[in-house]
Amino acid sequence: MTTIRFEIEKFDGETNFNLWQVRMMAILVQTGLKKEVLMEKTSSVLWKRFETLYATKSLSNHLVLKQRLFTFRMNEGELLRDHISQFITLLNDLKNVEVQADDEDQRQTLVRRCEGSFVKYRQTRQ
Repeated sequence: MTTIRFEIEKFDGETNFNLWQVRMMAILVQTGLKKEVLMEKTSSVLWKRFETLYATKSLSNHLVLKQRLFTFRMNEGELLRDHISQFITLLNDLKNVEVQADDEDQRQTLVRRCEGSFVKYRQTRQ
């Protein structure tokens, strides 16, 4: 199975809506999702439909998400706020496929991944 990634900016009200709409519709057609998007009446119903179609709870998905959790690292120069936000997103992805990481594992993983930056911070403060 080939994965194709499309990038499109969020519509912010400042860009040309018609151009954004054409780009979005082209992506939906290329991915075969146009029918599903146009068929549903509300975004919450559409979201639930996508979850049932694409949020797999297979063993391989569990393993990939767990591997992402245990290899998750803070990048040099990354804001702590952004790092924690990404960490929470990863935990939510795990929860969505019914994989629970206990509080102690979460704490240890987060602290270990920030440890180098914290040591540098402590050294500069002293």
